[in-house]
Amino acid sequence: DAVPAGRIQELLYTYKLKLAAVGTGAGWVKHKLSLTAADQAQRQAAINFITQMMHYGSNFGAPAIIGSMQGTSSPEVPRELALRYLGEALTSLDQTATKIGVKLIYEPLNRYETKLLNRQQQAAEFLKELGTKSVVLLADLFHMNIEEQDLSAAIIAAGSYIGHIHFVDSNRQAAGFGHINFTPIMQALKKNNYQGYLSAEALPSPDSITAATQTMKAFRELVDFKS
Repeated sequence: DAVPAGRIQELLYTYKLKLAAVGTGAGWVKHKLSLTAADQAQRQAAINFITQMMHYGSNFGAPAIIGSMQGTSSPEVPRELALRYLGEALTSLDQTATKIGVKLIYEPLNRYETKLLNRQQQAAEFLKELGTKSVVLLADLFHMNIEEQDLSAAIIAAGSYIGHIHFVDSNRQAAGFGHINFTPIMQALKKNNYQGYLSAEALPSPDSITAATQTMKAFRELVDFKS
């Protein structure tokens, strides 16, 4: 509701841009909605919120991202039950995504943010078991730097399940401002024939312009635009 779809369309047209994705983080940050809440009504409200964002993004062919709204386990909702709730929600949302013709992006987060699924292959196996058609994974290099033993190997293992990348360094700053070695990561994406976005979810550090400039510099150094 914050920005009319027409205004976004105008900006995209004016600056010759495409919309990579829409986030659902406000569902948790602002409304405290979670797909794994103990209360069934809250879980349904979370599904409804994400569904609204999916329809909003579909105006631009953009998928919605589920990150913090996945929730976590707790004494009230043990991990096994939380995963069951998550699976039920993703199955329901997958049907919506398939119907409206957009992908739904699920993001494994690090252990400090969720106790559900933290690694790419683990999440890929979860989706495979669910049998979803339109749910893909977000490989966030910041989270992966915490959880994965080998980032490039994790990308290869998750294979075609990866549908979006958060192209960011180990400290959540722009690529090149931390200690991640991006060369093998780019090689792994090429091996997977990855066709999605490299989306810079980076801190505006030391400021937005510097972060954006560094990201573009990293793109030009790492991405073979000719292939």
